[in-house]
Amino acid sequence: MDKRFLTPGEVANATINSGIKKANLDTNSCIWLGILAGIFIGLGGVGNILAAQTLNNIDAGLARLAGATVFPVGLILVVVCGAELFTGNNLMTLAAMNKKITLSELFRNWLLVYIANFIGSILLALAIFYAGIFTGDSANNAILIAESKASLTIMQALIRGILCNIIVVLAIWMATAAQDIVSKLFASWFPIMLFVLCGFEHSVANMFFIPMGMLLGANVTIGQLITNLVVVTIGNIIGGAILIPCIYNKVFIKNQLINK
Repeated sequence: MDKRFLTPGEVANATINSGIKKANLDTNSCIWLGILAGIFIGLGGVGNILAAQTLNNIDAGLARLAGATVFPVGLILVVVCGAELFTGNNLMTLAAMNKKITLSELFRNWLLVYIANFIGSILLALAIFYAGIFTGDSANNAILIAESKASLTIMQALIRGILCNIIVVLAIWMATAAQDIVSKLFASWFPIMLFVLCGFEHSVANMFFIPMGMLLGANVTIGQLITNLVVVTIGNIIGGAILIPCIYNKVFIKNQLINK
């Protein structure tokens, strides 16, 4: 019988190899693939807003669930079609911990991809705005989402950012373990649906949600946007670049070497 998935130890090694490849991507590739990732995640956000638009007046939990079932399409596009997503690339620290890439290579990738994700997110927000996709309830929902994110305290945004990227990198981890498209789809779908349902904070998603709401008239300032992105990004790094990689490095890489 064919093996349909990788073990956690095999995923750890595959993640290190992936980190090496990402570190060696040329600048143009980082930017173009980063722009695509910003658009892909933003498209998931568009679906989220549209799915939940009328349910907000009925039940807030049901509205969040409806939006959460659609949003994972963004990560599925990143994983299956190929793109560079900052939050997923936080797993590159596993390669850095094992001295397969340098810190300068790591930070170069993160910076280029983060900027490109932002560009892609803004381009999509502008396209959706000028296309007139959001009107009535959907526009109100987009404004509500932007204002609620901008009103989070620093502690709330930080903790929600940490929890979010713990889940996101685990989704990437499971998708790496999966060896066919259907398996990758399910591996990506359920964790991402969970983080949206829980109301956690994803920096790249917020690059779309908050500017989209601002274009539609949300009472959010540039300062609030920047503050949210900075704090949530730090939280995402703690959860996805430190906590999960450190634990898995110790368990699946270091112990593996010791036991050889």
